[in-house]
Amino acid sequence: MPWRWDPTLYEGSAAYYQRGRMPYPQALADALCDELALDGTGRLLDVGCGPGKLTDVLAPLFAEVIGIDADAAMVAEATRHAPPNATFRQLRGEELPADLGAFDVIAFAQSFHWMDQMRVAATVHSMLRADGAFVTVGAMTHQGEGNVPRAAIKELVESYLGPGRRAGQSTVSDEGPPWNATEALDAAGFGPPIEIPVPAGQMYERSEDDIVASVFSQSSSAPHLFGARLGEFESDMRALLRSHIPADGYRERLRDEALLIRRRD
Repeated sequence: MPWRWDPTLYEGSAAYYQRGRMPYPQALADALCDELALDGTGRLLDVGCGPGKLTDVLAPLFAEVIGIDADAAMVAEATRHAPPNATFRQLRGEELPADLGAFDVIAFAQSFHWMDQMRVAATVHSMLRADGAFVTVGAMTHQGEGNVPRAAIKELVESYLGPGRRAGQSTVSDEGPPWNATEALDAAGFGPPIEIPVPAGQMYERSEDDIVASVFSQSSSAPHLFGARLGEFESDMRALLRSHIPADGYRERLRDEALLIRRRD
């Protein structure tokens, strides 16, 4: 059977997300601002916002920002450091419109693929103001280019959880759930795609704790998946990292990213 969302997808990950994931670069916000002529007015909805890392970067471009996420702990983390113009609610994308009103931009960062894309695209289209924009951010903030031994970490995770990529109580392919965005957005009535490249971000020093947190921030290696062996896995991961550490320390940066924009006709 195809994978279906369940509430354990990111269970236990929120505490690690803020530290483990690299920030979205300011260049991303600048590119969106230029393309959409954002001027500090208007409303943004961040769907699947997690602890608000994208919300934090985009909030200065709008008068009001709302972030929603299905995970209560993610919402609590986002609320804890919310920008003054941002509020957060525990909601799934499929529960929209939820009386949230109309928006100028509705954004998804590393989240749209986890949703019923046909249903959510149609709902989002109805929530956007005339010429409003649907935006997805193609980025993997949990890992990037650098000298962190990601392949070895992946092998260690699989030795505990098995070869299938875990996602909640089931598994998905290595690419995650099917990406049906093009079909869903076409069916919903959005205009043609606009793709804006965002060059790779700066290089970050990554401590052992940062890398451990990045692993636990992922749905495929969320803490609850290890059960009673969580402590054992973390000890093995730390030993692996110490055995590979370069003389100048671990470093990593975001890969090239892309903004995909579809306007409401």
